[in-house]
Amino acid sequence: MVDDEWVMVDQVQGQLQAEILRGLLEAQGIMVWVNTPGAAHAYAVTVGTLGTVELLVPSSFVDQARQILEAYYRGDFEDMELEGSDPDEGSNE
Repeated sequence: MVDDEWVMVDQVQGQLQAEILRGLLEAQGIMVWVNTPGAAHAYAVTVGTLGTVELLVPSSFVDQARQILEAYYRGDFEDMELEGSDPDEGSNE
């Protein structure tokens, strides 16, 4: 992986969406570089083509990352309950 090139696997609008996807991929063990090119980074633009943010991963993880992103966009993660997400869990009621 040391010699891997970084490959763009997605482009999204805005830093917030990019950070959500970064978290999803990193939770699966994939390193992610979030690139906010040019004016978008300098002026914190979040709309239009200037608000585009690129997600890059090492080339050895491209296929895995794309499969995860496809599943995300299909909605495969929408109804998943996370471990420890029950607010009543551990309460003494």
